[in-house]
Amino acid sequence: MQTLLSRGVVLLGLSLTLCVHAQGAPQSGGDFSTNAEAKKLPTGVILVKGAWSSASDSVTPLPEGGRVDKNVYSSAYFGFTYPLSPDWTEKYTGPPPSDSGYYVLAQIRPAETFKGTSRGSILIAAQDLFFTVAPAANALELINYNKEGLNADYKVEQAPTMVRIADHSFVRFDYASPVAELHWHLLATQIRCHVVQFVFTSRDTQLIENLIQVMNKMTLPPEAGPISGTGGGEAPVCIKDYARDENVIEKVDPIFAERRFNPVPVRIIIDKQGKVKHAHLLSAFPDQAKAVTDAIFQWRFRPYLRDGKPIEVETGIMFGRAPRRATSPANEAVSE
Repeated sequence: MQTLLSRGVVLLGLSLTLCVHAQGAPQSGGDFSTNAEAKKLPTGVILVKGAWSSASDSVTPLPEGGRVDKNVYSSAYFGFTYPLSPDWTEKYTGPPPSDSGYYVLAQIRPAETFKGTSRGSILIAAQDLFFTVAPAANALELINYNKEGLNADYKVEQAPTMVRIADHSFVRFDYASPVAELHWHLLATQIRCHVVQFVFTSRDTQLIENLIQVMNKMTLPPEAGPISGTGGGEAPVCIKDYARDENVIEKVDPIFAERRFNPVPVRIIIDKQGKVKHAHLLSAFPDQAKAVTDAIFQWRFRPYLRDGKPIEVETGIMFGRAPRRATSPANEAVSE
């Protein structure tokens, strides 16, 4: 199981690797050769070789499309704004989404002007519940699952508890590493069938509490909540597995030119007439992205009705080989 902690370690490793490469990279370009025409590495970006995210248009907001501007992180897709604490800033943009739907939305750290005696970090992340390998249907279940799978070297300081932040319900989970003397305070809510997580890390618990208090300045969509957050209003209603046979009128399978074994998760928005109006490929090679996009726009669905009226639907489809789903720690213990 890939826990929140292990993801944080991987991201830290990627950040450190990028810094080392940036300091020692030759001036000739990103391929580290003597080719004067080679493209230079972009600055402030964690690079991951392989499949990438893409979309059928550049207008529809994407989960990974949030940005920090004038010290405020905002996401048009999730519909929330998060003012950063003074003297905190985004240093790197994250890697592309994983094939299990995990996003690093922002990594916030103290700026050069920070005067505090203790330092820390804020990770804003999201987990797509359509594609998660964890056996969880909502934010509360996912955080409880992560708590049960916590390594024995870590200490639970506060079990998952419901709290109010910015007039919305969040799940709060605190844990620590006695050896490293580090504390993690996690707050999570659900928006558009994604678990949006704010992970605060520091040796100073008072610093973390001060940072959490700043969250009360957030604005969130009405749907946000640990067991709600299924779209609606200005956003499409998100329905897991809506692309079942009984809802599909016409279907065209994508034709892949090359045989690959990676999962290709796709989120689509279906309009009121049952036509696909947007496709977001979380992780796919370019040839796969073209094949899936060409095929999926030929699909036709039964319009989804609410109160007798058709409304837009957002759902997920997995092409290729799906990642192996995790089992709950309790079930693993029983099976052993």
